[in-house]
Amino acid sequence: MQQGYATQTIGDFEFIEQGKGKAIIVLHGLMGGLSNFSGVLNYFSNNGYRVIIPVLPLYDLPLLKTTVKEFANYIDRFMKKLGLEKAILLGNSLGGHIGLLHTKLYPQNVEALVITGSSGLYENSMGDSYPKRGDYQYIKNKAEEVFYDPKVATKEIVDEVFDLVNDRSKLVKTLAIAKSAIRHNMAKDLPKFKVPTCIIWGKNDKVTPPEVAEEFHKLLPNSSLYWVDKCGHAAMMEHPDLFNEILMNWFKESGI
Repeated sequence: MQQGYATQTIGDFEFIEQGKGKAIIVLHGLMGGLSNFSGVLNYFSNNGYRVIIPVLPLYDLPLLKTTVKEFANYIDRFMKKLGLEKAILLGNSLGGHIGLLHTKLYPQNVEALVITGSSGLYENSMGDSYPKRGDYQYIKNKAEEVFYDPKVATKEIVDEVFDLVNDRSKLVKTLAIAKSAIRHNMAKDLPKFKVPTCIIWGKNDKVTPPEVAEEFHKLLPNSSLYWVDKCGHAAMMEHPDLFNEILMNWFKESGI
């Protein structure tokens, strides 16, 4: 999952860390390796931020604890272990949802929130198509649908998803996470949020379509919404330079 990055461990926590300054904790998605955020990691760690990407224990916990809430609690324990009082949370897909729920449960921990292609309001195709898990071409097609440009779904990415859905234990936990995400709908909670939130969204996202971003923007009182054209579910992968530019500008405008 680390795909070329050297991780470090403190206690039970495994993570990548680069740079010095204000902390950005990056939260990966259900199918997302840490390398999905290489652009964010390299850019912000070289521009005055301490970027930390924990390996979330998506498949390491008992089944009953394989929930969005447990992952949100995990981030609180992780921050305490690192001695971090506050951090910016940046999450894609499931990672965005974990960031949102963490912000609800531990608002004192969160200086700012950045979500892109986040679950939490609406799920599309999370866990609905795994019966065909033995069919590599089918999995390849599903992986390509995540992006505007299907070439972004490299063989490495497709192989990782294929291996995951063909591992019975991981498949069961993937479905448990998907059900937990649906249960933890955030619509009623978001209007109470005070944290500044940056929403960066692909205009061509098929997993969490553009109307989901508009709904997040409407419900979150202190939010800014930015669109990335010709972009699917993972803006930080398809358009890393533009993603970083939007986010850095937002940091500067928000004094973060």
